[in-house]
Amino acid sequence: MVSLVKSLRNAILYKGSNEFNKQELIGILVFTLKLMDVKSAKELIERGLKSGVIEERNGVLVINEELLEGEEKRECLRDEMASYIARVLGWSAEDVLEEAGKLRERYGELDEKILVYLFGMDKGIDMSRFKDRLEV
Repeated sequence: MVSLVKSLRNAILYKGSNEFNKQELIGILVFTLKLMDVKSAKELIERGLKSGVIEERNGVLVINEELLEGEEKRECLRDEMASYIARVLGWSAEDVLEEAGKLRERYGELDEKILVYLFGMDKGIDMSRFKDRLEV
């Protein structure tokens, strides 16, 4: 699962602006920064639009940097939980995130950190250390 925050931060740093047209942002993410393929870039933009991190104004995509910081804190917790689960299971954190993402089929459109938490619970891992830090 590609990090929304890291990808958008890198695109902003590369361009020096938080405003893009859609094709330009896809081109930067795919061809310039080589972070993902075209399909993943389009999905990332859709996730950004749904979460409000990206706003569309007159055909221009504007990345809200304040919301991006909030999203960064959520991803930090998600990554911390994924690393913990990976250590317990003997997996890689990327594999944990990928498998947790598959829970969308069962639980629907939940926040990624909630999916990772549920994945850990599903695997029988004691996730109580993260319970108070989850914002539902």
